[in-house]
Amino acid sequence: MKLEDLGYTAEIEKLRIENNLKTFDIGRVVSEHKDRYIVGTEQGDMEAEITGNLRFTANSRADFPAVGDWVALTVCDADFSVIQKILPRFSMISRQAVGQFGEIQIIAANMDYAFIILSIDRDFKINRIERYLTICSASRVSPIIVLTKTDLIDEHKLADIIASINRRIQDVPVVAISNETRDGYEALKQLIEKGKTYCMLGSSGVGKSTLLNNLCGRTVMKTDAISDSTGKGRHVTTRRELIVLDSGGILIDNPGMREVGIADAGHGLETIFDQIISHAQNCKFKDCTHTGETGCSVLAAVERGEIDRSAYENYLKIEKEKAYFASSVAERRKRDKNFGKMVKNYKKSMNKNNY
Repeated sequence: MKLEDLGYTAEIEKLRIENNLKTFDIGRVVSEHKDRYIVGTEQGDMEAEITGNLRFTANSRADFPAVGDWVALTVCDADFSVIQKILPRFSMISRQAVGQFGEIQIIAANMDYAFIILSIDRDFKINRIERYLTICSASRVSPIIVLTKTDLIDEHKLADIIASINRRIQDVPVVAISNETRDGYEALKQLIEKGKTYCMLGSSGVGKSTLLNNLCGRTVMKTDAISDSTGKGRHVTTRRELIVLDSGGILIDNPGMREVGIADAGHGLETIFDQIISHAQNCKFKDCTHTGETGCSVLAAVERGEIDRSAYENYLKIEKEKAYFASSVAERRKRDKNFGKMVKNYKKSMNKNNY
């Protein structure tokens, strides 16, 4: 396999040269398993681990390799290599790390597009779509909305749902498919370009693994049935995988997420909720929270029906979550800084006692 088959481009080669990595082999992380990785190279897939220096200098989980990363390698033998450095990422989708205060979890790196996948029967919520769109915009990844399980509703209901999406969300492709009948698959395949990387975002049980298997034409990911007790799919994917499709497109699958935590919305909110941001420029107060202040242009637009009330409420929820994460990060950094000072002072006192 050539590196180009994994998405290697002239821009990535330029990064390799700029970072003085021409003496190393180059590969792309195709899966991760705790502290071990599988890296795709021109010599084939091989196991890899990171150097002790890379581990020691890491300040957070974001400094470790993730699926989709391009890495500089030292090949030790035919089946094993050591990751020396991660090439700069041009895009990265992340979320709040589960159970890790103020930390982010990288879902995937160096994607061109993201399939935002929602089940049309139980999982469908436009608010959830906006959350994913905010993450995609902040991550510099182009979104494609994919509605699954269309065989469970009639054509008129499907048309109404797509129309409701288009009224609230503009300029984002919407594809409706059925994993059972394969309706809509041709339209979806036409959006998959050779050499481009796509990731799959969606809650557990929306049909991501089945979609991946169908696109590959073989069983790549194990799937499970719908739970009778919860009415939801039991997602069995436990690790992220990068897979090259026969069409030449590159697809990253990842475990389903019960909830998408906003880690760093950045300019994502401004892009997805541009109508709200535009009205906010006319608010009486620069620090207006748009929740009840006198002279709030956003609230006035909501009352006039110019801004969808559900979109407004979703914006406030995501903005609050973003602010909470920012404060969590600041608090964690302060705690780490204080701990570092304590260790430094302890070492000084030990050196004095030794003399």
